Amino acid sequence: MTEPAHPPSTATLARWRLVAQDVTARIARGEFIDVFPGELALAQEYEVSRHTIREALRDLRLTGAVTAGRGRPSKVSLPQHIEQSVDTLYSLFESLISAGFTHRSGVLAKDVRTDPAVAAELDRDPNAPLLYLERLRLADEIPLAVDRVLLPADLTAPLLNADFEHASLYDQLRVLCGIHLTGGQERIRAAIPTPQEQELLDVSTDVAVLVLDRQGCQNGAPFEWRQTRIRGDRFSVVAQFAPDSYRFRHSDLPDGPHPFGAAP
Repeated sequence: MTEPAHPPSTATLARWRLVAQDVTARIARGEFIDVFPGELALAQEYEVSRHTIREALRDLRLTGAVTAGRGRPSKVSLPQHIEQSVDTLYSLFESLISAGFTHRSGVLAKDVRTDPAVAAELDRDPNAPLLYLERLRLADEIPLAVDRVLLPADLTAPLLNADFEHASLYDQLRVLCGIHLTGGQERIRAAIPTPQEQELLDVSTDVAVLVLDRQGCQNGAPFEWRQTRIRGDRFSVVAQFAPDSYRFRHSDLPDGPHPFGAAP
């Protein structure tokens, strides 16, 4: 007995939505990149009819998760890769907006603490209070980066009450504290994410992260110590150069204490 045409029953509607949601989550984890299964294979795996699978695939095509041409099998729509120039003091928030992504941050921690090693890098007293902000950065609701930053607490107290869900830290610094960073140094390296970071970023064990260790400065004085761990499958850095204006360096930041237990 064949299933009825549109509209599907409430039960069928619930099944195809569940299938579509599960397939979307699996795509976000990196599955189906090489080969996307056919209708029959999906129907057998989820133990539903091919009609239910067609409804799920139709929804996935509407959301852009998969693409399919006439007479061609479905395939995963690869996420846009985010590129960032290394010659500017950039904001990840602004980079995502410029690339056409919707941006959101989930605040994982926001408090005041001490860290003698980082305080030394900021030319502060070892016991100086530091404002700590940790965020999970999302692009189009897909986890992209874990961002951790330490700033002098005596100059950034208004940030404790700031809303960072859709706002840039640098914008909040400028508006709430009257502080504008003017430069700095950054080291970029590859690393294996910790189990906690794998869970936060929703990546498998074979996906590395790019680690960006940044010392931001205000008029030449160190003010910000930041570490951003970005999914290596979603982000790359780009350098422009000419024969007389580009030099490769082993590290932009000096070897020494690294924040958050992240020594190379």
